[in-house]
Amino acid sequence: MTKSIKIAKTLLITYYAYMLEYRAELFLWALSGALPFILMGVWMQAAETGQFGLKSIDFTRYFLAAFIVRQTNVVWVIWEFEKEVVQGTLSNRLLQPLDPVWHHFASHVSERFARLPFVLGLVLLFFALYPQSFWLPSLGRFLLFLLVVVLAFCLRFLIQYTFALFAFWIERASAIEQFWFLIYLFLSGLIAPLEVFPAPVREVVLWTPFPYLIHFPASILIGLPVDVGRGLLVMLGWSAVFFVWNRWLWRQGLKQYSGMGA
Repeated sequence: MTKSIKIAKTLLITYYAYMLEYRAELFLWALSGALPFILMGVWMQAAETGQFGLKSIDFTRYFLAAFIVRQTNVVWVIWEFEKEVVQGTLSNRLLQPLDPVWHHFASHVSERFARLPFVLGLVLLFFALYPQSFWLPSLGRFLLFLLVVVLAFCLRFLIQYTFALFAFWIERASAIEQFWFLIYLFLSGLIAPLEVFPAPVREVVLWTPFPYLIHFPASILIGLPVDVGRGLLVMLGWSAVFFVWNRWLWRQGLKQYSGMGA
């Protein structure tokens, strides 16, 4: 246990220092996630003329929460892993007594902490521009949000890492992620909250992993009604499915990688 903690601490500190070398890029990455703010203006105008079950202020808070959640679960492991397989640099990682996934996971977690000051600055700027949207969640709701947003990040990472393992067989595994991302945009709650979906469509979508990556944690943060128990069970269920699939692809992929003479 002590050895595992030391390894985790070393990886996190190393990758955090590495991320700090790219502060300007981190700021630009944070700004690149501003799509919810653009869509917020559209839905605020629509709320004044239509009946969507949410008020204009609800849309404002929702898209701010969606921005915050989006900043916590940005994942790029598929492009890194694809590069390692294609260029053969994965062989060096395989010689280490540590699953290569932990290097990728540590770099993502470290990047979250390095990105945090920029995100906080953008949130404060948002409240300065829209002071009427300011709110403070209760302590219990905030702690629940932290738990759910961590699970959402782990699920997002696991899904993309599973797709990344297809790099053992195809050179452009990232194409799978690009197709997946199109569905993710519309069903995760990033384009619109699920409350504006027709009820039958919403019920089907809630059984997929997509809404639990953005909509579910964002709704918890701002206090929209959600079924927390069902949401957590669905998240854990999809995590189990992708974990089993991931480990099977990893074992089969290593055989393919070795067969290629790497």
